[in-house]
This record gives sequence, C-alpha cells and structure tokens, in this order.
Amino acid sequence: MLHPSYSDLMKVVNSDVEPGEAKVVNSRYSIVMATSRRARQIVAGDEPYVEAEGKKPLSIAVDELNQGKIKIISEEE
Repeated sequence: MLHPSYSDLMKVVNSDVEPGEAKVVNSRYSIVMATSRRARQIVAGDEPYVEAEGKKPLSIAVDELNQGKIKIISEEE
C-alpha cells in the first residue's frame, strides 16, 4: 500500500496554488507519472533529495514529492 495516500500527495502538490487558479494535479495518473519518472532518474544515478537508506527508488520518489523536495510542473512551463 502506498503511504502517503494519493489524496495526501495531491494536497501537497497543489498546496502552492492560489484560490481560483487551476490545480497542478487533478488525478492519480499525474502522481504516478511524476513519481515513476523521478524513480527512473534515481535508478539512472541521480542523487536522492531525501534519506534513501534501504528504500526502493519509487519509495524515495514518493517521499521526495511528499516532502516538497520535487515539484510537478505542467507541460506549458
């Protein structure tokens, strides 16, 4: 089971959005795509931004997103 939950991750990602603006993330798919992309970067040799001892790359990516160490940006940005 993924912890934190998708809804918790969506709240973290959208926390910087001002009222009335479009949310950065509207679906679980966006969370999955962002964390899987980051996990592939970690596998390829990028340094993790959080404590990674004994964790799998996807767990590290989820922790990074949950702690605000990485951001999801729209394709327009």
